[in-house]
Amino acid sequence: MGMISDKMADEWDSALPKTDGIYCLIEKTMESRSSKVRIWAITALGNSKDPRAVRSLIDCCQDQNPEIRLRAIEGLQSLRSGRAVSVLIDRLRDKEELPETRQRAAAALATIRSFGAIRELNERHADTEEDSALRIFIGSELDRVHQW
Repeated sequence: MGMISDKMADEWDSALPKTDGIYCLIEKTMESRSSKVRIWAITALGNSKDPRAVRSLIDCCQDQNPEIRLRAIEGLQSLRSGRAVSVLIDRLRDKEELPETRQRAAAALATIRSFGAIRELNERHADTEEDSALRIFIGSELDRVHQW
């Protein structure tokens, strides 16, 4: 039994990004002056599946650069963290946000599937004052969620 547990622990440990690597990506995400470097680091954080990346990606959702915000939302969608629901709702509700970013926020909320995320999607979908293209997109995301 101990041998199986040790093997599983080794596999788990080797699957996690090394501490130095994840913190290097977080630093590049937050401090680089180059948008290209930041976008690369944000994408890598989203692909890392490491929960330590969530806080930085949440912070990037408030960035002035719309491409940074979009990539951060995509990263949060990959990580599926309930901690991101609040900021994703903010991006979805922001009518000044780019339509693509609002749709990506809706998709991320649908992927996370928490009670709050689904409630917000239902509210946006039912809101007749909301952009019709976004409402249609949210409807398709809700259909996808309900298929599970």
